[in-house]
Amino acid sequence: MTSLVAYDDSDQEDDDGALPPLAKCPMDDIRQSQGNQKWLDSNFYGPLLPSPHYKQLEIGQCGDGRTVSEPHREIYPLPLGLSGIVENSSSSKPYSAPQYCVNLTTAKRHQAAPPGVSPYIPKRQRLATPGKREEPTSLETTDKSTVSRLLTEVSERVRPYLGTRPGRAAVPRCMQLSLQAHQAPINVIQWCPVPQLSHLLLSASMDKTVKIWDGAESGQCLQVYSSHSGAVRDACWSPCGRRLLTGSFDNTAMVTDVETGQQIVKVGNQFKVMCLAVQPDDPEVFLCGGYSSEVKAWDARTCKVERVYRARIQQTLAILFLTGGREFVTSSDSVSRDSAERTLIAWDFQTTAKVSNQIYHERYTCPSLALHPQQDSFVAQSNGNYMALFSSQRPYRMNKRRRYDGHKVEGYAVRCGFSPDGSILATGSSTGSVHFYDQQSARTLHTLLAHQQACMCVCLHPVLPAVVATCDWGGELRIWQ
Repeated sequence: MTSLVAYDDSDQEDDDGALPPLAKCPMDDIRQSQGNQKWLDSNFYGPLLPSPHYKQLEIGQCGDGRTVSEPHREIYPLPLGLSGIVENSSSSKPYSAPQYCVNLTTAKRHQAAPPGVSPYIPKRQRLATPGKREEPTSLETTDKSTVSRLLTEVSERVRPYLGTRPGRAAVPRCMQLSLQAHQAPINVIQWCPVPQLSHLLLSASMDKTVKIWDGAESGQCLQVYSSHSGAVRDACWSPCGRRLLTGSFDNTAMVTDVETGQQIVKVGNQFKVMCLAVQPDDPEVFLCGGYSSEVKAWDARTCKVERVYRARIQQTLAILFLTGGREFVTSSDSVSRDSAERTLIAWDFQTTAKVSNQIYHERYTCPSLALHPQQDSFVAQSNGNYMALFSSQRPYRMNKRRRYDGHKVEGYAVRCGFSPDGSILATGSSTGSVHFYDQQSARTLHTLLAHQQACMCVCLHPVLPAVVATCDWGGELRIWQ
C-alpha cells in the first residue's frame, strides 16, 4: 500500500526558515462530497489525528488563501506512519500528501509542543543520545515527607510483629516484588537490624551507588547515596539503624547518615576495600579489608587507624566478628600448597595476634562468612560448591559430618545467611537459584528459581516470617514471601 506521507527525516530546512507557498489541498474536493464531519469521525479512518496536525481556523483565515464563512477545524492530511486508500463517492485511489505538509511538519519541530504532546526528536539525535534506564520508583516523584516518614517510622506491615515472640522460620514460595534496582551487579543486600525499621532494605552495587528501599510494602527507592567514585563492594547497617558503613574500590570507607545522606566519616585506605565489619561492643570501630595483606581497624570518632592485623596474604575476602566481639575471622584468597595456614585466620581483636590459622584444610577459597544467631558456630561459603560449618569457640574445628551442598559458587562472591532463629540456612547460587537448608540436618528444604543470572546474596527478614530478599549479577532485586 502507498504511504500517506512523503516523510523526510533529515534536519534540512530552508535557509530563510520560511515555508514554501501553499498549494491547494486535494482534500477540498473530498470534503465537498463527503462533508467535514465524516473526516472527524474516528470510525471513518482510525483515531483522530493528534493535535500537532490540526488547528482551529477563524472566519476569513485559511492556510491556502481560501475564505471561510464560519469557524471550523482544518485537518492536515498528514497521519504520520499510516498508509492506505482515501475513498470518495466516485473512485478509490492512493493519496499522496502535498509537499507543503512535510515542510510544515519540519518547521513545527522548532516550535513549542502543545500541552500533553511530546516534542518531535529527529532520529539522528535519538540515536546519538543514549537512553537511561528508568528506576522502578523515582525519588523526584516521591514526596519528601513520605520518604522521611518511611525512613524514621515503623512500617504498618512490620508493626503487628513487634513485641511478639518470633515463630519458627519458613521458606518463601512466591515473588512479591521485582525491581531493576541497579545498572550493575549488586554485591550485598541487608535488612535493617532494628526491628522497628526492619522494612528498610540496603543494596550496594558495582554502579558506585548505595540505595535504601521500602522492601516490606511499596518497593519505593527512598534514598540514593553516590558518594563513592568506585564500585561499592560491601556495605552494612550500624547497630542503631541510623548510619551506613560502605567500602569501595576507590580505596575509601564511609559512614553516612541514612536520613540526610550526609557523609559523617570518610577514611582512606591504601587498598581497594572488599569487606567491612562493625565491632559489636563498640559500633564506632570498624574493620576494613581488601586488596592488601593488612586488615585495619578504624575509629570513626578520630578517623585514625587504631590497630593493624598483618598476614602473609594478598587479599582479604570476608571478615566476621564472633560472639562477643573479642575475636574475628578473616578469609583470604590463598590457595597455595600451605594455604591451610591462611585460608581462614582467627584474630584477637585487642592484641592483633593470630589465635588460630589451622581452621580450614581444604584448598578452596571462602568468599563469604555467616555467624549463627544463637549457637556458637559459623559457616564459610566455599568455592568447592558447599558451605562448611565451624565452631566459633577455640580451636574452631570444622564439622566434617555436616556439609551444605547442592548449589554452585564458581568464583562468584555468593553470600549466605541464617534465619533469625537459626533453623534455616540460605544461600544464592551462580545458576540464579536460592537454596534453603535445614541447619541441623543439612538437608535441602527448598530450591527457589529466583533469577536468570547469578544470585549474589540472600537475606532473610529479621521480623517478618518467610520474607526473603535476593539480588543478582544483573542488578535485579526481588522480595519473596
